[in-house]
Order: sequence, then C-alpha cells, then structure tokens
Amino acid sequence: MDSPSRFPWGAAGFAGIAALALLAYGLPVALAAGVLVLWIASLWLVAQRVPERLTAHVPAPLDEAQMGDLFELSEVPVIVTTRDRVTVANAAARTVFGAHLLGQDIRIALRHPQAVALIDSADSEGATVPGLVRRRDVWRINRKRLSGQVAVFELVNRTAEADISRAHTDFVANASHELRTPLASIIGYVETLRDDDGGLEPEIGARFMATIHREARRLQSLVEDLMSLSRIEAEKHDVPADRIDLSVLVERAARDAAGSEGPSRLSLAIAPGIAVQGDTQQLEQLVRNLVDNALKYGGAGEAVDVSLARSSGAVVELAVHDRGEGIAPEHLPHLTRRFYRTDPGRSRASGGTGLGLAIVKHIVERHRGKLDIASTQGRGTSVTVRLPGLSEESDGTDGMRE
Repeated sequence: MDSPSRFPWGAAGFAGIAALALLAYGLPVALAAGVLVLWIASLWLVAQRVPERLTAHVPAPLDEAQMGDLFELSEVPVIVTTRDRVTVANAAARTVFGAHLLGQDIRIALRHPQAVALIDSADSEGATVPGLVRRRDVWRINRKRLSGQVAVFELVNRTAEADISRAHTDFVANASHELRTPLASIIGYVETLRDDDGGLEPEIGARFMATIHREARRLQSLVEDLMSLSRIEAEKHDVPADRIDLSVLVERAARDAAGSEGPSRLSLAIAPGIAVQGDTQQLEQLVRNLVDNALKYGGAGEAVDVSLARSSGAVVELAVHDRGEGIAPEHLPHLTRRFYRTDPGRSRASGGTGLGLAIVKHIVERHRGKLDIASTQGRGTSVTVRLPGLSEESDGTDGMRE
C-alpha cells in the first residue's frame, strides 16, 4: 500500500500569489480564478503520483524461502533467526550442526556459553568461540541484525589457522629445548675444563672432551636437519623435474647410511632400471634417514631389509623393514611429527634429532608420493614409500595421480 501523500501547500500558496498578480495586471477575475484552479489541481495530481513513482522500483523484503535460497550454496555456515528461533540454515550449517536445528532456539542449537553471550548481547556483532563443535575447534561467529527481530549469523571455521599457529609455537618451543640441551652440556663441561687448576685426571678430562665432541656433533646434526626441513618446506610446491635412476640411488644411499659397520646387516633387494622424476639430494636423504632409523632401532645384529620394485601400474615402491621391538599402535599416527619420539632417552643416546621421519614425510609429499608406516610389537617396523615411476619413454607424466 502506498503511503498517504501530502498536499503541496507551499506550491499552492505560490499559485495564489501568481493569480493575484494576474488580477493586478488587469486579467479578468474569472480567467485568473480558472488559472488558479487548474494550477492547484495539477499540483494535487502530481502530489498523488509522486509516492507511487518513487516506490515503484523498491524491491519487497526477502521472505524466508528466498533467504534460504540466497545462502544455500555458501560454503560458510549461515543461520537466520527470527526472535532467536532458527528459520533458515544453509547446507553448510546443517552439515555442522544437524538438520534438527531448524525451528530451534539458536542458543540451544549452539549450546556454548560464549555463543549464547553473543546472542544475548545487544551490542556485540561478533565473537571468537573455541570448542564450538569439537574440543579443539575455533570458530568466528559474526552477527548482523536486520529489521525487526531478524538476525543473520555467519560462522567461519578458524581451526586450521589456529592449528598452524599452535604448530609454529610448538616447533619453536621444541627446537629451543633441543638446542638448549646440548649447548648446556657443552658449556658445563667447557667451564669445568677451563676452571681446572691442573688437578683433573687425564682420563676424566678425556671423557669430558669426548662428551663435548658428542654433544657438538649432536648440535650440528640438529641444525643441519632444521635447515634441511626448512629448505624442503620452501620447495614443497615445486615438482622436481630431474630424471633419476632410483635403483642406483637407493643402493648407494643405503650403503652410505650403513657406514663401515652396517653393510653386513643390510639385505638389499633392488630391481634394476627403475626411474623416477625427483630431486637427487632429497631422495638420498630420504633413503639414508630410513636406513639409519632401521639400523638404530632394529634388533642388535638383526638384518635390515631394503627393497625397491615396481608396484601396480607405474608406481614405484621402496620399503625398509627392521626386526626391532616394534612400535605401539598409539604412537604410529604421530611418528612424522617434528621432535616426536617414542623413547626420548634412547633416541638422544643414539644421536637422533627427532626430525628424521618429519623430513621423510615432506620429501615424499614434494615428490607427490605416499608414506606408510606399519609396525608389530616384537616383530619390527616397516616403512613404505610409494612414488610415481617413469617408463623408458616417459615424458614425466606417468605415475601416481590423486
């Protein structure tokens, strides 16, 4: 319905003044009165039509069905409420909170103290809510009040950003701790030797020097692994382009990792002529890390099996198996985390930095491969790397595809 029009009294007064002026100039009274009546009538007609013209192109407010269609395809959960009751919930919101939230009080649907405080607040337009859906989730809730009792809630999942921030914080904390431990040991023994007034027995001094050397080498290994991990992460989006004879590389890198004492423990089963598209330095590091771990944590004197063969299709499968104590199932999902150790004391005693499998994981990801770790306690651990292989005539397009 059009709003009631207002008569233009100001314009009508101006018309009356104009009619009096016409009379003053000698126009007949009847003619001046006719002009006045026509003028005022035209003003009245215009006043009746103006509101209609002005409002003709104003769209009607969206109803609930139209609002639902508007937000349905949004990847972000969107909820519309009327007097705090959910009237619209798009597909993303129904996936997160369930289809039953339609018709519910939004406070009952969200069931979180901070979310309820936002809903009850008359001023706040948004809040960050941890643990809204799951314990470690972080969500940002934005609210926009519309006319009447209608409000639109947008829920943005910030969990990934929070996880990255936590991972960076944990990494810095762990790296600082790992660096501090050998440094403290080195400084302590050096100060002892420096303050010695000649009374220190040669055997003890030699033992101190051996400890300093061992801790310095450990510190060097840790710094090298940190730098290596940083380089691999910086290149993770660059697909390696070099064609590599993986058969030759695996045998060479495995023997290098075994050193002078390990060759007798290596059992190699490497198929010849297997090629991949990759980074030579990183693939050598991958093999050395896997063989080194297997030799360290495998049973004393037990053989370590290293095999390389073609799997289904053009996929290449590298496997390293030891016959050690094995790893408990609860540790397996965390083995590729930085600085994660199932036995910290044993790992440090053997010279491990806690970064070996993390480096392996990132190298595999950069080469568009897959990493699998399986272990049975009392029987040993197997690490399998699957990479896209190349045929003799390959142009680099063969291999694994997601």
